[in-house]
Amino acid sequence: MSTLPSDPSRPRILVVTPEITYLPEGMGNLAQRLSAKAGGMADVSASLVKALYDQGADVHVALPNYRRMFHLDIASVHDYEFGKVSRALPEQRIHLAEDRVFYHRSRVYSATENHTLALAFQREVINHIIPQVRPDLIHCNDWMTGLIPAVAKRFGIRSLFTLHNIHTERTTVEAIEDRGIDAAEFWQYLFFARPPHSYEESRVGNIVDLLTTGIFSSDHVNTVSPKFLSEVVDGLHQHIPGHIRHELWAKCHAGCASGILNAPDPSYNPLKDAYIDDHYSVDTVMNGKRTNKIRLQQELGLDPNPDAPLILWPSRLDPVQKGCQLVTDILYRTICDYEDLGLQIAVIASGTFQPHFQRIVDMHGIRNRVAVVDFNERQSRMGFAASDFILMPSSFEPCGLPQMIAPKYGSLTIAHDTGGLHDTVETLQVDQDRGNGFLFNVFNADGLRWAIDQAMHFYRLPYDVKEAQLQRIMRDAKNRFNHMATAAEYIRTYERMLGRPVTGPAVPAGKA
Repeated sequence: MSTLPSDPSRPRILVVTPEITYLPEGMGNLAQRLSAKAGGMADVSASLVKALYDQGADVHVALPNYRRMFHLDIASVHDYEFGKVSRALPEQRIHLAEDRVFYHRSRVYSATENHTLALAFQREVINHIIPQVRPDLIHCNDWMTGLIPAVAKRFGIRSLFTLHNIHTERTTVEAIEDRGIDAAEFWQYLFFARPPHSYEESRVGNIVDLLTTGIFSSDHVNTVSPKFLSEVVDGLHQHIPGHIRHELWAKCHAGCASGILNAPDPSYNPLKDAYIDDHYSVDTVMNGKRTNKIRLQQELGLDPNPDAPLILWPSRLDPVQKGCQLVTDILYRTICDYEDLGLQIAVIASGTFQPHFQRIVDMHGIRNRVAVVDFNERQSRMGFAASDFILMPSSFEPCGLPQMIAPKYGSLTIAHDTGGLHDTVETLQVDQDRGNGFLFNVFNADGLRWAIDQAMHFYRLPYDVKEAQLQRIMRDAKNRFNHMATAAEYIRTYERMLGRPVTGPAVPAGKA
């Protein structure tokens, strides 16, 4: 493998990601067609690449060639493969990993093919893309790229490994090599289930953990919130395997770990959101939310009442992480206790726990006060614009995005004080003009109910007091929760790792 240095004044960065939402126009002919998203990683990867590119960094990106998701027709695929849109030229910044397993997919991950997808992707990055790009630093994302820091370590390339969540997969060296990756070159940098005595001894029976390999072999690792990193290292989440915790602990105590918050997509903007009909600004937030509330209430079958406080559930209904069982425990009692205000709850979310909400609503005949519908993007966006509060009672939260989206729309978050929620939600203190939501410390239904009570107390305050607070919160959210702030943190991390600047004169459009 060649590792010839690039321009020493302008280090070359290779971002390796299984998903992305867009790329800057100047990066290549196909840039605006390459969108494949399963979660927040896609938005963060896109914003980081754009920020690097706009600031003149020598940035490249590697991702699978999802032909079906990218809407590549036969002619564009032919041009790509036969050099008109060459993946081999060094001036090309987009590098597509080729394998039939990617071509006809309609989504990034699979219940049955994840190992095949991950190993095919990494094979192409290791065997073809890294030798072409010759990067000074490789930025990898989650378990599907976990082998690449080990390869980088073998060839003296700096690597950053980002954990968007703690999900991992396991395999063997034999399976890795069967997919065309020569693991004998870097096997000593893999994380095995037990200490390996030799390559031959560990090739078949010693299990390799992909996420932990990325942590173990990278030069620096980051989670997507500072608080979640400290919680994992301190052992506060029992569901996280001990070996993952230990490796993060080791990185932390070596000064090689940090937390960098994600940020929501810039399309979350009540003044421009394409999914809502009634746009509003900081100056018109009170009337804007009333208009959107009536529209959503009519669509969901709730009592049309712009004066009723409306609480939105915006996340998937997953009782393992998201705390939706706390809501069902107190749902009917809370609706009854705030009947004088006409309190309403809109659950615009899919997930395994949804039937529990449906049964409670049907049992008590409260469909005019509680709406439960499957997730769809349009109604979810309407929910942020219409709601006064959102619920985020997660038991753990690596980062979370709804609590950063909500204040942009003038909606306040009711959340459990954990992980990324701790880093982004501050208890509202009206008399001090501080805070943007309501936090509870003990993960149970009583804790959630206490936080809802605090929110209802705020809702009863005079109009002008609420208006001033919402306007402040919206301005703060715009300045704080944005992709440029996130990208700036990653750029600072790159520069610390490399010991020199990574940005330079901005690249003119179309001059990639």
